[in-house]
Amino acid sequence: MVRPAAFGFNAETAANNFFQHNPGADIQTVQQKALAEFDAMVNLLRSLEVDVVVLDDSQEPPKPDAIFPNNWISTSPDGKIFIYPMFAANRRTEKRDDLLKQLTDLFVVNDLQDWSEFEAEGRFLEGTGSMVIDYDNEMIYAAISERTNLSVLEKFAGTNGFQAIVFLATDKEGHPIYHTNVLMALGEKFAVLCEEAIEEEWELIAVKQLLESTDHAIIPITRDQLYAFAGNMLELKNKKGEALLILSQTAMDSLRADQLQQLERYARLVPVPVPTIEQVEGGSVRCMMAEIFLQRR
Repeated sequence: MVRPAAFGFNAETAANNFFQHNPGADIQTVQQKALAEFDAMVNLLRSLEVDVVVLDDSQEPPKPDAIFPNNWISTSPDGKIFIYPMFAANRRTEKRDDLLKQLTDLFVVNDLQDWSEFEAEGRFLEGTGSMVIDYDNEMIYAAISERTNLSVLEKFAGTNGFQAIVFLATDKEGHPIYHTNVLMALGEKFAVLCEEAIEEEWELIAVKQLLESTDHAIIPITRDQLYAFAGNMLELKNKKGEALLILSQTAMDSLRADQLQQLERYARLVPVPVPTIEQVEGGSVRCMMAEIFLQRR
């Protein structure tokens, strides 16, 4: 997780992120609120014995989205670090060599792949925002959008031995949903999926069949729940091996009792209040966490 130094409304990403709202508030006030929400989330995760590595954002240049590292970096269980091509020019400065050095000092890294070269061609693939990855079954689920380029996705999947499952998902106005992790979350034994967002019936059938074939119980959410960040959750394991499902309080409040009961079969639900981060920058708790699958040194 990256502790923000200059959190705020990012006009560059607002072009295709329908969750963002310009607060019109003092920049410093927004930063202080976001920082308080971030620190409270880190403290909560650590109290539940989750191993959290906190890296610090730098003051210059200002990086309003630095709190969402999962878009520019991810890791894999076979010891790889991936760096991704980013849509917004002012997000590319989030990719810092000093942060990578901190990670490689702490963890064993067998391979580092930097896919940033596609930025020059206007082609993007924003990490585990663009891709919901099933490492156990070597599958990637991805909704194609301005930030999730099909050719880059296919090249990434082919290079790393994944099968890419591609579909189009749309918001209420019919625009492509910018990130797959807004409409879909994958746990070890379950999948949260906004079926309403996948308009082509054959694509929805294919996605559901693959999820079921890999023993994932599907828990559908509505488009309204999608707008409440109910698709933006992440299952973690703590030091005891317990399954924890991290979701925002907004998401929790939007879910029905039967959906909550289904989720509780698979993991302990951990709601986190992050209203400032959600409203201003249109991302929630899953976006704030870049999972580390690497072995500690």
